[in-house]
Amino acid sequence: MYKIHRNIQSKYKPMLTLSEILPHFEGKKSLLAKHLGISRQAVSRWKQEAPIPEKHEFKLRHQLIGWDDNSMLEKSKPRLTRDIHSSSKLSNVNYEIRGPVLEEAYRLEEEGHRITKLNIGNPGAFGFHAPEEIIQDVIYNLSSAEGYCESRGLFPARKAIMQECQLRGIPNVGINDIYMGNGVSELILMSLQALLENGDEILIPAPDYPLWTASTSLAGGRAVHYLCDENQDWEPDLEDLESKITDRTRGIVVINPNNPTGAVYSKDTLTRIARIAEKHNLIVFADEIYDKVLYDGAVHTPFSTITEDCLVISFGGLSKNYRLAGFRSGWLIVSGAKDKAKDYLEGINILASMRLCANVPGQLAVQTALGGYQSINDLVLPGGRLKQQRDVAWQALNDIPGVSCVKPKGALYLFPKIDPKMYSVPDDEKFVLDLLKSKQLLLVQGTAFNWPTHDHLRIVFLQPHEELQVSIDKLGSFLKKYRS
Repeated sequence: MYKIHRNIQSKYKPMLTLSEILPHFEGKKSLLAKHLGISRQAVSRWKQEAPIPEKHEFKLRHQLIGWDDNSMLEKSKPRLTRDIHSSSKLSNVNYEIRGPVLEEAYRLEEEGHRITKLNIGNPGAFGFHAPEEIIQDVIYNLSSAEGYCESRGLFPARKAIMQECQLRGIPNVGINDIYMGNGVSELILMSLQALLENGDEILIPAPDYPLWTASTSLAGGRAVHYLCDENQDWEPDLEDLESKITDRTRGIVVINPNNPTGAVYSKDTLTRIARIAEKHNLIVFADEIYDKVLYDGAVHTPFSTITEDCLVISFGGLSKNYRLAGFRSGWLIVSGAKDKAKDYLEGINILASMRLCANVPGQLAVQTALGGYQSINDLVLPGGRLKQQRDVAWQALNDIPGVSCVKPKGALYLFPKIDPKMYSVPDDEKFVLDLLKSKQLLLVQGTAFNWPTHDHLRIVFLQPHEELQVSIDKLGSFLKKYRS
């Protein structure tokens, strides 16, 4: 809390204004915007003497400590005597899916604009509801969820996951090889924190799901990106992958089905990755959260069925397959060469115990979800809503001159390319920001997924197909101003 001198307390304004706070950021709106984690454009719209929006004003009050009392006596204005800075561990941590462009979208919504948000794979927001049977079972058992459970998770939930492993041909997975988490996101960070020393490296695909890169950095490691080949349906470039292995490399991340490209990797590709991991004694982190969201007969091969000679840490959950993103119920499965990793696995166990347990109500859904009718098939097979929306969005994108898109075989996203010979887009973040302001359409720039060039976008195809067509038509119209 700020210290407010009692002699001038009556003069202190209830809400801070831009003119009062800006001097503490060298008079630069860009520094203030960076401190708040919002765009400079958002700060530029604030009037000098008008109160700062409440949510940002609150943050300024509580993140920064102390006022210079002498200055306040002289000027009757607050002055910060010491800033509180974020940890240097966050210097390479970014998550642009919820970054500055989204902040601008929130600001536009506050002004009364209606924003079409195709930036995040949130099925419930687009009318994709979980099976009623799952919801009813959770409600029926909710009174049993008042206390902590075992740190690894509820026994019935882990038992159901173990049986799913058996059905899918994943060998030697016992109930204590399964950890429940508050979504896969928590478990990704735990698995990396238990492993990495400062400077250790993790190989992560480009494009990636940026949480992997952020979590690697937060755990003290270094993300090294291996390329996926757009001309080969976004399969990993395995020569590039192996060329980037050093004596500091500890693991390989495989995202399959892939976010953001929608690729579903062949068994041959997975086998070759396994041989590389075995050769170099690396862990494979298999992110398989979309393993049942498959189109056109695509087959997902669990990485754990490929090898028993290297350690495999697999991730799954309820968020996408069962449209239960808000339940935050995910799981981590340990398989393969467990005997070589006892110390590492004890580290995961310690971290699981430190957070006491994952949220128990979300775990109540697992047994019914895995054991019941798999309604995801109704959505992805011919005639299903997801498949129809994917087809409409993919065709609409490819109909735009200078835009091409590999047809996704899985997941909920398209990752189209904008031809740099036809369109001049030097900064893809600015492009999506300008698109947002012009068309009230929110997408995510390709570089947010650690893609090296400014020529891709990610689009979520969860909108009803008629609305998707309108949204992509808006993109096509907006692109015309960028024609070279």
